[in-house]
Amino acid sequence: MTSDQSVLEALLDSWDRNNRILVNLLRGLPEGGLEARALEGSPSIAEMFTHIHFVRLVFISEDAPEFSKELPEKEWVAERDPDRIVHMLNESAKTVLDAVKGRLEARRDMDVHYDHPILLLQHMIWHEGYHQGQMKLALKVSGRPLSDETAGPLTWDVWMRKKSKLKPSDS
Repeated sequence: MTSDQSVLEALLDSWDRNNRILVNLLRGLPEGGLEARALEGSPSIAEMFTHIHFVRLVFISEDAPEFSKELPEKEWVAERDPDRIVHMLNESAKTVLDAVKGRLEARRDMDVHYDHPILLLQHMIWHEGYHQGQMKLALKVSGRPLSDETAGPLTWDVWMRKKSKLKPSDS
């Protein structure tokens, strides 16, 4: 039987891995990948990344405002600088982590949307996985597919690898 603390550590680790997967996917995009769209009028991959960043921050501003950061002016931005997107994702991932940990330590529910702070974390992971699927579809449709051999180590392997076997580039 595992302790409550080890369960919490595993949940928080899942959030870190989720963000690592997003950053890995961004770094693994082929040339022109940020501009790819599943359909005309659909958001580009760049816009989905900035949307993810925005959604993280808006939910924190509503549900744990004491941890909120300044919201970007726009939600769907066609940012072309991958390093800037990585910075945004890492910053908003830390904000979500801090808010969840802070609310857990204070034994406080979230203010608006969730009965428990862990539910925010689970919603974010689900939301971001949804957009990762859209991104992979956009790459296929635009003729820039990521093969399973390329995508696997960047995504699925990060979820499944035991922490003790993570490579330095994975952490």
